[in-house]
Amino acid sequence: MTAWLIGVSAMGLVVLYCVGADAQEAAAIEPPGYRMDDYRAATPKTLQGASVLTTQQAEALWRSGGTIFVDVLPRPPRPANLPAGTLWRDRPRMNIPGSIWLPDTGYGALSATTEHYLRAALDRITAGDHAKTLVVYCLKDCWMSWNAAKRALTLGYTHVAWYPEGTDGWQQLDLPLSPATPVPDDAQ
Repeated sequence: MTAWLIGVSAMGLVVLYCVGADAQEAAAIEPPGYRMDDYRAATPKTLQGASVLTTQQAEALWRSGGTIFVDVLPRPPRPANLPAGTLWRDRPRMNIPGSIWLPDTGYGALSATTEHYLRAALDRITAGDHAKTLVVYCLKDCWMSWNAAKRALTLGYTHVAWYPEGTDGWQQLDLPLSPATPVPDDAQ
């Protein structure tokens, strides 16, 4: 339980103390724009214009069907310094079954190519219906999903849900995960 205490300093300034809450969590307020760095940090509890889902709520939507789950976890790039001829295998990504994986679309600033990729992929998976429900996620304490959900709202999607616990929360309740493959760039 969090308690807020108000005190007065020796200089007569009002001081607000947060007791019982993690200082990082208390500092995670919803910014007016996108989060531009330090993406793995405590996230806000809200996203204006979107629903915020618990794992149980996300599971209920997933089981009912008809909801589009969008994973935005970045895809690790191939290291630039690998010697010629070195085999590179992507690290496997496990996500919520039936999800589409749109990697790298949760950064605060997107290149024109990545923004086009996101727009085109969302348009394709919703068949142009901006009223379809989208559940956007990645990992717990990851601003990528917050940014991507906010971006979907700015693109005109009217039923956006943000699932801040992501696959971490999903896995914690022993819900199924399946191997993910990113939506190819040519799916635009």
